[in-house]
Amino acid sequence: MTTTASGLWASGSDRQVTCIACGETLDREDAREYDKHGDRWDREGKTFEYLCKPCYRECCHQNRDGLEETLVAADAGRADRGTFLARYCELVADDVEPNRTES
Repeated sequence: MTTTASGLWASGSDRQVTCIACGETLDREDAREYDKHGDRWDREGKTFEYLCKPCYRECCHQNRDGLEETLVAADAGRADRGTFLARYCELVADDVEPNRTES
């Protein structure tokens, strides 16, 4: 048995999910939850996407603070590749600029 986002008990084998990376359909109990906001522990009012275990193992598990907002701001999935990459690099470069004080 697993707990759903709403707190109800559900049998994992009763629920099929689809891996967002490869498209495989599998039992929920054989998948890993993915929360695009990076906060899978705050469950109230959330729905999750899922990854199969092989795709989950291939994911980078580094801190993603601000990543989703940066992707949205760079028009990920809407702009062509070149435009997206230029916008993304510009946004990321702004984040790593050291704070400088003028003398």
